[in-house]
Amino acid sequence: MNESETEADSGAVHSRTRQGRERIQSAIREAAIEEFSRHGFKGASTKAIAERAGLTKPQLHYYISSKEELYEELLYSVLNGWSDAFSFDNGSDDPAVVLSSYVRKKLNYALDNPGLSRIFTTEVLGGGRNLTKYWPIAVKSTNEKVQLINRWISEGRMRPVDAKLLLMQIWGMTQHYADYAVQVNVMLNLAPEQAIDREPIVHQLTTFVLLGCGLAPN
Repeated sequence: MNESETEADSGAVHSRTRQGRERIQSAIREAAIEEFSRHGFKGASTKAIAERAGLTKPQLHYYISSKEELYEELLYSVLNGWSDAFSFDNGSDDPAVVLSSYVRKKLNYALDNPGLSRIFTTEVLGGGRNLTKYWPIAVKSTNEKVQLINRWISEGRMRPVDAKLLLMQIWGMTQHYADYAVQVNVMLNLAPEQAIDREPIVHQLTTFVLLGCGLAPN
């Protein structure tokens, strides 16, 4: 066997090892999301996470150092995802366009990541002790949006509203469909795991928001 063949074989082994590790890490992440979203930080156990991921507990701890580290990693992945979902569309200064896009992005993120969404909600309900580093960032981001909404109001481009309450109402309406998925599916006569049709929800939520702001629905 020549040197190039040896290097190729070594590269193939390394690639398979890396792919195997990535698959295991993905399985751990999905198992952790399921356990933390169902039971919260206190109720979830590394034993249950390992079993759900198809691993033994010692195997799990080869990939993670602690339950706390894994939980914090997942929690902040929600916050990082929301940094995009919570951003306003910088390509437009039209209140109707920006708010419509915001509602859609926020709903899509919640429905695409229901487990992560519930982890955040459970953390907040538990007092939010792991969110200390997050609040200043969230407040700054929210205040920037408030300033923009207030400018639109001062320019007479939308009805006077409390901008902070408007944003929180959008968060509550969109997050409801992830956090209360069981109730949503029952009320819509859907099977427990059946996906809901997002477009009617986006249309109605957007209409509520725009009409409340004195804007014409799209």
